[in-house]
Amino acid sequence: MSESPRRLWAALVLVHLSGLVALIWWLLTAATPVPMPGLQLGAGEKLRCVSYAPFHRPGQTPFDPDTVIPRAQIEADLRALAPITDCVRLYSIDMGLDQVPELARQLGLKVLLGAWIGYDREKNTLILDRAIELANTHPDVVGALIVGNEVLLRREQSVDELRALITYARERTSLPVTYADVWEFWLKNDSLADAVDFITIHILPFWEDEPVDIALALEHVVATRAKVKAHFGGKPLLIGETGWPGAGRQREASLPSRVNQARFVREFVHLAHAQGWNYNLIEAIDQPWKRRLEGTVGGYWGMLDADTLQPNFPLAGPVAERDSIQAPLVGGAIGAVLALCLALIGRVRPFQPLRLAAVTLVGANCGLIAVLHAEHAWLAYRDMIEWLALGAVAFAAVLVGLVLARWQGKRLLPADLAWQRIKKREWVHKGVAAEWLALLRGFILFAAAIAALLLFVDPRYRDFPNLLYLAPATVYGVISWQRGGEFSRSERLCATLITLCVLGRWMMEPLNPQAVLWLLTGLALAWPVLDQRFTRHYLPAQEDKQAE
Repeated sequence: MSESPRRLWAALVLVHLSGLVALIWWLLTAATPVPMPGLQLGAGEKLRCVSYAPFHRPGQTPFDPDTVIPRAQIEADLRALAPITDCVRLYSIDMGLDQVPELARQLGLKVLLGAWIGYDREKNTLILDRAIELANTHPDVVGALIVGNEVLLRREQSVDELRALITYARERTSLPVTYADVWEFWLKNDSLADAVDFITIHILPFWEDEPVDIALALEHVVATRAKVKAHFGGKPLLIGETGWPGAGRQREASLPSRVNQARFVREFVHLAHAQGWNYNLIEAIDQPWKRRLEGTVGGYWGMLDADTLQPNFPLAGPVAERDSIQAPLVGGAIGAVLALCLALIGRVRPFQPLRLAAVTLVGANCGLIAVLHAEHAWLAYRDMIEWLALGAVAFAAVLVGLVLARWQGKRLLPADLAWQRIKKREWVHKGVAAEWLALLRGFILFAAAIAALLLFVDPRYRDFPNLLYLAPATVYGVISWQRGGEFSRSERLCATLITLCVLGRWMMEPLNPQAVLWLLTGLALAWPVLDQRFTRHYLPAQEDKQAE
């Protein structure tokens, strides 16, 4: 083996051994239970109220006007919630939700009944009349009528129009009537306070304009509630929404996670009960349809899992981010064995332990990351287009590790030239591994450029795609660093776009670990394409021959 390929394989061993150790350490940390104070469910300490929407099964969404949730499903949902809460909050009473008060009575639950108010004035009147009728029919179950949810935030009605609807409801029921919105909008529209019996505010530390770290989240809720309480004097106050997401994109210091969700819920409930606050947690059951509006994070605020109706986290005892690390470790083992077998297949060569170690470690990382990405895809992907498009990138990332096992260190050509050579030769032939590796590089650069651009211009509801590009970035970064390469104009354009966009995204969130990892991943993938120190030093023909 020539000296240059030896350095290449050594660099790959160093980078991917370090990466594998870091990934296993991260998995072990995620599987380590974190002790925290719990709720005493056996002693009757339940959640006071939780937001309930029944649209958690595949294909169910409130955007489909023909959707009607079956009575049996609502009954099963409420039966699963009864052991952990005394009350459910509704946002509307159509699509089958008008059955909730009757079913709630059978299970000993109270209901905060919501009338959805939007742009359509005629529909608003119909829904409000139906909500008033339900409230008056079930006064023993319905604790209050909530006329509208975040209507001012969405700018779908004016303050005067909203006041008229609230007054209309108060004249027709003896139950308390309120309106719910984000706390800032109550402060901006404080004249509305005279129209309601009590004020309902939403305090969501994760969604604040300046996201709040989980360590400061409860302090933020306390301070915000006190601010609103002081502003409105003696007016009764309900925290109508508060909570923490269990999965999705990190926003600066705010990290969605199972442990953080459990921590926030437990600490908040303890404090709220001690202070005698009225509150409602968002939400009862995960709502996958919300991913259309808010990205991955929107679907995972629930106390219960959407598929099984089992708790997403325990309300007592220690909590771990992962229940098991077996699946990713098995994926890593399969990737390592497969890469090693591919490296050993073919004509007899001198024994190359450094090369075999490198391809085995790369295969292990590709397999482990592929399982982690599959877990993320199950949570994040919303339709067949995303499964096909992003699945193709994930498949290409795995192929990089497998093709690398057949590669002997030959210089990589531009992707378009590599494709021309592949078309002229049998693709399974061992001699075209370099061409396939170059072609995959071109595809991954193109996909990463699109991802980086979208994340830069529209970041709020997009996940950082680190798991898709991490393994290829480390492979191609090391190859370019050690061996140089040639790149087409389109590859350079994609690399330029990636570099600018990952830098721009990181500058907006410099302390976000996911943004930092995206910056490093993007630069590892793109910078060698642009840096002349790597691209101008090509392998001599004799060295290419030795490498083969």
